[in-house]
Amino acid sequence: QVQLVESGGGLVQAGGSLRLSCAASLRTFGGYVMSWFRLPPGKEREFVATINWNGGSTSYGDSVKGRFTISRDNAKNTVYLQMNNLKPEDTAVYFCAATRSWYPSGPTNVDYWGQGTQVTVST
Repeated sequence: QVQLVESGGGLVQAGGSLRLSCAASLRTFGGYVMSWFRLPPGKEREFVATINWNGGSTSYGDSVKGRFTISRDNAKNTVYLQMNNLKPEDTAVYFCAATRSWYPSGPTNVDYWGQGTQVTVST
């Protein structure tokens, strides 16, 4: 059974940093494009970042460009999201996702989802 398990969420003050991790039980982790999405309270799901199979290409949503960095370690079956200069509007549940295909604007058909981790940014 495939599992994506996020961790690293929590409460942080505006301007602070957090690093999210997503550990995947995918047998061929390197064969998947990994992405992060978020669900802000009362809003629709939003694309955050995506990274291709070997980490050579990344893409970000406009609201996080320059502040967030996605990376992956295929030896550890893990994808990361480093979040710097956090703002209250970054408050959301963050989900990682695995897909087979590369879409720079974010995948539309996700093969596997994680259960999410809460990030709360206070003023």
